[in-house]
Amino acid sequence: MTNNNLTVENLLDLSKSIAAGLFDGVTYPWEVLPKISEYILSIGERLPRDEYQYKGEGIWISKSADIMTSAYLKGPLIICPGAEIRHCAFIRGSVIIGSGSVIGNSSELKNSIIFDNAQVPHYNYIGDSILGYKAHLGAGAKTSNLKSDKTLVTIMADGEKIDTCLKKFGAIVGDNVEVGCNAILNPGTVIGRNTTVYPLSMVRGYIPGGSIYKKQGEIAEKM
Repeated sequence: MTNNNLTVENLLDLSKSIAAGLFDGVTYPWEVLPKISEYILSIGERLPRDEYQYKGEGIWISKSADIMTSAYLKGPLIICPGAEIRHCAFIRGSVIIGSGSVIGNSSELKNSIIFDNAQVPHYNYIGDSILGYKAHLGAGAKTSNLKSDKTLVTIMADGEKIDTCLKKFGAIVGDNVEVGCNAILNPGTVIGRNTTVYPLSMVRGYIPGGSIYKKQGEIAEKM
């Protein structure tokens, strides 16, 4: 049985990402994580040459993106128009960075999709994750993408355990989510749209959209 709270359409606005085609026929957003690299290589050759430059090794960068020379970029990688890649960002490959997004000082990304206008501006780690439109991670917030016992990641949602069949899976952060400074999103965290997560939180499982996450077991609806 499908858990509708966790479906792509209830978490992400696909019109706000160049990766929209990757989600065709997909029920849950984490299903696309193993396919990011292949997708980048498949669409890269079709990107408009008047807008994107091919840098070799599977890297396509918009001519309007602002990239500091100290940033490390590894393909496959697409950086969309108006994106900002700041000092010492470490992008390890299989990453799509949306239009107007910010990847900040010393932030590290791998195998992830960053939707348009999302921000990970200061000392963040984003691994095997998806950040929705206008999602924002405060300084030091991180996605933990591997369980300590190295077993497959499951998600607890509405009293139901859902198997993802993935060993590495960080978080799905819905559109317009605000994650506070130094929060940790444990493997398999899914945060619904328009939710706020308090700083220093340790988050796991499904957090409903339109809520305020204060700590485990204390989630309030926004007024």
